[in-house]
Amino acid sequence: MDVIHERCAGIDISKVDVKVTIRVPGAGKRRRRETRTFSSVTSGLLAMRDWLLAEGVTVAGMEATGAYWKPVFYLLEHEMECWLLNARHMKAVPGRKTDVKDSEWIARLVEHGLVRPSFVPPEPIRQLRDLTRYRTEVIRERTREAQRLEKLLEDAGIKLSAVVSDILGVSGRAMLAALITGNRDPHLLADLAKGSMRRKTDALIEALTGYFTDHHAFLARAMLDRIDACTAMEKRLDERIDEQIAPFRRRIELLVTVPGINTRTAQVILAEIGADIAHFPTAADLASWAGVCPGNNESGGRKGPGRTRHGDPWLKAALGQGAVSASRTKDTYLAARYRRITARRGKKRALVALQHSILISVWHMFTHDAEYADLGGRYFIERTGRARQTRRLVSQLNQLGYHVTLQTNGAV
Repeated sequence: MDVIHERCAGIDISKVDVKVTIRVPGAGKRRRRETRTFSSVTSGLLAMRDWLLAEGVTVAGMEATGAYWKPVFYLLEHEMECWLLNARHMKAVPGRKTDVKDSEWIARLVEHGLVRPSFVPPEPIRQLRDLTRYRTEVIRERTREAQRLEKLLEDAGIKLSAVVSDILGVSGRAMLAALITGNRDPHLLADLAKGSMRRKTDALIEALTGYFTDHHAFLARAMLDRIDACTAMEKRLDERIDEQIAPFRRRIELLVTVPGINTRTAQVILAEIGADIAHFPTAADLASWAGVCPGNNESGGRKGPGRTRHGDPWLKAALGQGAVSASRTKDTYLAARYRRITARRGKKRALVALQHSILISVWHMFTHDAEYADLGGRYFIERTGRARQTRRLVSQLNQLGYHVTLQTNGAV
């Protein structure tokens, strides 16, 4: 096989040490291979970097192993070209697996250009990604804590969630605070309702009648404290994200023009795909990387299930939220596409199709620095032709036993 990279290295990373194999030109036309082991602490990684630079290594490939690859990658990325490799793309011969052989195998794959590097965004985007991902986890933890609180109330026979849509709203928090401080009279508790909730006084009295004890009060107070702590942390993260995202403000302005995409969803999308869309040569490459397009599964002329790949779970979650919101918009292309696909393929596939459409639009918007141009809710009707659409609908009504007489509406 042809040698694509003259001076390259394969790195196998574990928690305690790093195995590094280099492949460089040797005597005559032969290739020289050498393997060394370094400690994974900073002093060992610095020694590894000095050795690689002394050997003139220009490309270093490493397997994405948990979070252990990060200090190695971040140390070398400014000195040479670093490739983060998917473990599924470089399986060695079974039964002959050691850390040293893994590093040798990675070096050979990189040497001959048989693997493709994964996308690793630049440092500013990585920092933004850390913030948005942590904010998502904080919000999820707050949701889990609210669910625990609801189960605790059920344990005490308090059916507040059956009457109040949000037990953490103004009325719900007032009632919970009173329960915790020792007020267990359902009539007094129901009187704490605010606004339109006061119309449900009788139902609240029934729902607040239970056996809420001091034990429940202690746990409820602890859960509310954690919920409040998560809310405070979310606000801190929002402020930090606003600071970090300032250089990419134009990208956010473009993203929020897409139906269903709000500022928070736009921040997550930008943090996951980065501001430089040139990393993805085509819109199809971006959709494939994100895992929102059908997979190829063909063998012997037979096509198997085209399930989507795993992709980026954080990006897919944000796109999913945007797709649900877009499906509920009025007179938009995305809503029309959702209804069109839902009738044939179901709601779940329709939402994945909307995720794909949103991401394709994002690629073109970033590439051309242009806002989203909606095709309108009548796009599919106009595309297939009004006459064809009319014949289809009339035929369906005729099959149901109706006699149809058409009259043109002047507004159409």
